[in-house]
Parts: sequence; C-alpha cells; structure tokens
Amino acid sequence: MKKKLILGLDPGLAILGFGAIISTSQSTAITCKDSGYPGVYNFSVSMVDFGIISTSANQEMGKRLCTLYDDLHTLVKEIKPDLVAVEKLFFYRMSNTILVAQARGIVMLSLAQHNLPYIEFTPAQIKHALTGYGNAKKYEVQEAVARELNLEELPKPDDASDALAVALTALYHNQ
Repeated sequence: MKKKLILGLDPGLAILGFGAIISTSQSTAITCKDSGYPGVYNFSVSMVDFGIISTSANQEMGKRLCTLYDDLHTLVKEIKPDLVAVEKLFFYRMSNTILVAQARGIVMLSLAQHNLPYIEFTPAQIKHALTGYGNAKKYEVQEAVARELNLEELPKPDDASDALAVALTALYHNQ
C-alpha cells in the first residue's frame, strides 16, 4: 500500500488558500494486456486539512509577505507533504496580478527551502481535471471537490476549496 500526501496552494496576498489530501493506492499484480504495464487499480482519497492564510490590507507589504512566509513555513512543517501543487498565475488585472506574483514568490521560496517537489496547473487545467470542462463555473468545481472528497458540504472559503481542487488535480495527473 502506498500513501501520498499532496498539499494544494491557491496563492494570493490577501488570502492564500491551502488544502491537503492523502491518497492511498494499492498496485495489483495484474498487467494490462494492451500496454504490458502494471496499473494502479485501487485508490482512495481523503481530505487531511484545508483553510487559508490571510493578511491585512492595513499592514505594510513587507509585513504581509513575512506573515505568508512564516505561516506557510509552519504549515509545510506540520503537514509534511510529499508533493505540492500550485495554481499558476492567471493575468486578469495588472494590479492584482503583481500582488499575486509577490505571494507566489514567497510560496516558491518556501518550497525550495523545504526541498519539496511541486507541480503547477492553470485554472483551465484544474477545471478540466475536476469537471471535464476547462471553462467550468467555480460552483461546478466546488461541487466536484466535495463529491470527490465525500464532503457533506462545499468547503469554504472559496480559496481553500480552490486549493483542494489544485491538490486533486495533482493526484489525477500523477495516476
């Protein structure tokens, strides 16, 4: 039996969403006749934790970045992920994009300091992995997250749900 803990991150300066999942898989001795490769035919996934790291717009930029760094450092030490999945930067408003880029810099620095492997996905890749449609609505992705993780209600806030979606995308990408 093989376990893999994946931490998903939805970077932002005001709110950085995080979501951790664990996948348990069991390889079978059966070999696929078409490819000749053994396959993983049995896996399960469950949620470990999710939430947000937030900073106040009233604080100066340096303090906000320090808060993200310190809290992310603590989170990584507590969760001890095998893999981190990060949502790629999406350009839509220049002022917001710059703030998100600064937060992503903190994320990348923290991952490098912990020697953690990471993988990145665009919003369209995440939507497609969870719904089969790259232009899915946010609510459709949230429903898919709740369904895949057997949650009774949609995870809140949205940034945490998005982070769980990123983690699930990494899981499906690596199967």
